[in-house]
Amino acid sequence: MSEVNKGQMPTDEQLTAFIDGELDAADCERIERLIADDERVAERFDFLSRSALPFAEAFQPMLAEAPAAKLDAMLAAIPSARENKTRAAGIGRRGFLTAVAASFVAAIAIDRAVIGIGHRLSKPDEDSEWRAVVAEYLSLYTTDTLSAPAGDHAQQVAQLNGVGAKLGLSLAPEAIAMPGVEFKRAQILNYDSKPLVQIAYLDPESGPMALCIVQSTKGAAAPDMENRRGMNVVYWSSATHAFMLIGHAPIDRMQQLAADIRARLVA
Repeated sequence: MSEVNKGQMPTDEQLTAFIDGELDAADCERIERLIADDERVAERFDFLSRSALPFAEAFQPMLAEAPAAKLDAMLAAIPSARENKTRAAGIGRRGFLTAVAASFVAAIAIDRAVIGIGHRLSKPDEDSEWRAVVAEYLSLYTTDTLSAPAGDHAQQVAQLNGVGAKLGLSLAPEAIAMPGVEFKRAQILNYDSKPLVQIAYLDPESGPMALCIVQSTKGAAAPDMENRRGMNVVYWSSATHAFMLIGHAPIDRMQQLAADIRARLVA
């Protein structure tokens, strides 16, 4: 894990490593000061601590790989200032993180946080929950989150073959390419004990964008639109999979990009 730069907004990876007890003492101290002094960092830390999405799986090995003693040592080293601030809101952070650590060690899943759903353009449907979870997760992304190089063509093929195999879906760089939008990575997340493929992009005009796919038995459905957490979403289903394209680009551009990808993936 790279050193946490003083005064800078920590990345999701750094906050996850802090929660997992994988930073050294100096970086832990800097992260703790940022949490205490910057409300944005505190909010992101609280979200990553309680979310049901597998952030550790997405960025690093799960906390279950670490001994409970290491977690106890990390918690014991946390100064009291932030703890007092959190307790003022109704719960001590030490008590909350201890519960999180116990959940990992005991392999107990944390209950999913209640997620506010902001439908703007369409009525709710029975498959909307996974899209809400994806939107919650992607809302944390910044341009810096996707700043790492995407790798060469062979590496992209390997990534896409790997995630596609998890869903029984054939994916290729040419099939998921979008004009003017840079492919950054493909990874597997875990939603309700099922694989969720996230293909991340960086749009130079609007920022992070993602194509997400899960297996579905609901049957084919034509594209529809909605807005979640300030992002535009185009979603549709084939006979075997559900898809969503989410990002900050205008809805007409999102529709065109989704139509191009849908035509290639269904073909």
